[in-house]
Amino acid sequence: MSLIEIRNLRKEYSPDVVPLRGVTADIEAGEVISIIGPSGTGKSTLLRCINRLETPTSGQVIVDGVDVCAPGADLAKLRRSLGMVFQSFNLFPHKMAVENIMLPQQSLLGRSAREAYEEAMKQLERVGLADKARQYPDELSGGQKQRVAIARALAMHPQILLFDEPTSALDPTMVSEVLSVIRDLAGTGLTMLLVTHEMRLARHVSDRVFFMKDGEIYEEGSPEQIFENPLREGTRNFIFRIRNWTYTLSPSSRDFHEMNGSLEKFCKDQFLGRRQAMNCQLAVEELAVSFLLPAIERAGQGAFQLTLFAGEEGAERKLMIDCAEFPEGKKLLEDLLKNIPADGGSSKGSLVLQKAEPEKSRKAAKAAENVTIAEKAESEENATIAEKAEAADISGTKNDSMEAASAAILENVLRRLRDEGEDIVVFRIL
Repeated sequence: MSLIEIRNLRKEYSPDVVPLRGVTADIEAGEVISIIGPSGTGKSTLLRCINRLETPTSGQVIVDGVDVCAPGADLAKLRRSLGMVFQSFNLFPHKMAVENIMLPQQSLLGRSAREAYEEAMKQLERVGLADKARQYPDELSGGQKQRVAIARALAMHPQILLFDEPTSALDPTMVSEVLSVIRDLAGTGLTMLLVTHEMRLARHVSDRVFFMKDGEIYEEGSPEQIFENPLREGTRNFIFRIRNWTYTLSPSSRDFHEMNGSLEKFCKDQFLGRRQAMNCQLAVEELAVSFLLPAIERAGQGAFQLTLFAGEEGAERKLMIDCAEFPEGKKLLEDLLKNIPADGGSSKGSLVLQKAEPEKSRKAAKAAENVTIAEKAESEENATIAEKAEAADISGTKNDSMEAASAAILENVLRRLRDEGEDIVVFRIL
């Protein structure tokens, strides 16, 4: 018998609002399950039905052999063995951190004030906040508040711990401290269900991953299967979206503040380091401002789609330019990259022109061509932007002069990224 058995669980708020549509799953003792998927697909509702903060419309939730949806179910007993960490902390603002942890122990477990205090301090020590025991919630950062909430749940010694998007209300700078605590807990044998948008955490701590879509567990499997080789199209599309940033650049769509803002958020969501994020932003900005947009404006038509792909933990970053709506862009990009040395020379960089593999999820019937600048270069080229501009033939028309100068700027940026061992840059022509 599984520790948690969910059978045909359905929750309706109205005929038009049905967050759960017949969920069935088994969760074994000691398993760590991450629940991922787009917003509004029933992830949080599923957790709230398991601990009966929500009453299911139909179906069963059996926890350690007890149907907690049955009439007369002992919900107080259920919640003594099943802890929950909410995205909004839910701390009493008028009580100190240690008191917030003591209160449920005394009211639900009947512990004395001394016993509850000792347990509270033990758990605060566990999450690295023993020195904050006598501070009030408004004196704590968001990450510290969430760690107090985790300590409160752990003090109850639950069999099962539910996390409902524990980092969604936090500033990005505070996310890592909460994720560190969750990673430590995942190795203790505690049964955990984790609703999260932090894909790196889900991959690293989970035994299984549930991908939810339209109120159902659309696909489940190991982290490797879900993140590297999903079986169903909806899962593949979701993974593609969370790992890729896209922006279409055209004369009528040139809001660079919006572009930079969305790119910065993507880099933070992918946990890219500061230097990695700055280099990605540099490459995109120089491509867009100095090269792509001027090329479109000179032609009077067309558009480019920029896509930044971030691999696992940012170890691989690819910047792709889709020229399907501006075929002339292929020649411009190829001419630009001819000036960057291939294998050999002091840079030890490599430049490869090759056929791309067809994509299954995007335009699978069309061929693609890639121009790839490989990583692991060791030193910078001596050519500067000024030298490249002087070397360009600027004696022709004004357009030729602008194109040469733009190419010189971009070429220098790409050389720099390559020689720092940074991004593989792919120009895809679909």
